[in-house]
Amino acid sequence: MPTINIATCPLIHGSRYPSPYDEPCRNKQSQALTQAPDLTQFGVNLVRIEPGAWSSQRHWHVHEDEFVWVLEGEIILVSDAGRETLHAGDCAGFKAGVKDGHHFINESAVDALLLVVGSRDDRDHGEYSDIDMRFLANRYSSPGGYYETKDGKKLG
Repeated sequence: MPTINIATCPLIHGSRYPSPYDEPCRNKQSQALTQAPDLTQFGVNLVRIEPGAWSSQRHWHVHEDEFVWVLEGEIILVSDAGRETLHAGDCAGFKAGVKDGHHFINESAVDALLLVVGSRDDRDHGEYSDIDMRFLANRYSSPGGYYETKDGKKLG
């Protein structure tokens, strides 16, 4: 049946970043809604960010477009252009290949809920703008062990 029961989707706490890069993202939870029906061409994640937490480290993708819709709460989008406050109903998009590092920070007193959509292209790779880390291709087919420094030293 094509209906997705969100309550049965696994809940992922924090991030898979190696320490210490995972610390600002520890109070984040996500659910991969497109895993249950085994969709492979795009991913949709429901992401809850607690007060004080980050969605991720600031990053950009080579092959993956990203779309984010704020469903609940207020969140700060941080990109190369600066900081912008987004409220429930606001959306943001990030084009593949554009080196505009971005992430979201919850500076409010209540949880923020985001719907995050992106392609699931195993060729995708990218970098983190503020730290010495990049992510490698094939992270969807072989999760874990895909972070390295920008000069190629394995992390994690």
